[in-house]
Amino acid sequence: MPRKQRFCMPEMTYHTWSRCIEKKSLMKPKKMKDLMTSVLNLACKKYDYRLVGYTLMDNHFHFYIKTTKEGENISRIMQFIKSKFARRYNRMMNRTGPFWNERFGDTIIEITKDPVSLFFFILFYIANNPVRSNTVKDPRDYRYSSLNCYLDENYISPVKITLHEFFLNLGPTFKERVNKFLVYEEMYRKRVFPDCLFI
Repeated sequence: MPRKQRFCMPEMTYHTWSRCIEKKSLMKPKKMKDLMTSVLNLACKKYDYRLVGYTLMDNHFHFYIKTTKEGENISRIMQFIKSKFARRYNRMMNRTGPFWNERFGDTIIEITKDPVSLFFFILFYIANNPVRSNTVKDPRDYRYSSLNCYLDENYISPVKITLHEFFLNLGPTFKERVNKFLVYEEMYRKRVFPDCLFI
């Protein structure tokens, strides 16, 4: 059966995800999540794109990537991140063979029915992965997530995050943006987003 065609478009926001081989918790150790953050920072320096959000879990990840007009496409960016991490992991663990379970999945936010609502829903969805897995009680307490970048302008992230334009458009000041951002969080908790959402 042929692979589904990947739509690679400039200036689009991609929610991407991928799982470890056989869904094993290969990224559970802190040093492996730290390895991924270093690879993400390396990718941000090598390629022209914007990492606008992420969450690293024990057996999978979620990235929010905004492509640029002149930069590389989503396939090139993701291929670099996944292959670079896999090679470094295998070298550290004296291991051979594939690391990832499948090709990465993706959703293009801007071509959905309600891009703004979907963007915030997914941002809170991936930030709450550690809560659903009983790793933390509050997503704000999880280190390997970008949520606090959108809540505290002084937060020092282990990964370079560019705040998305949807967030920046919430208000003229960071405080005003956060206040409206928290409204979206409440909507997420109550699941009152539009029916265009499909997670």
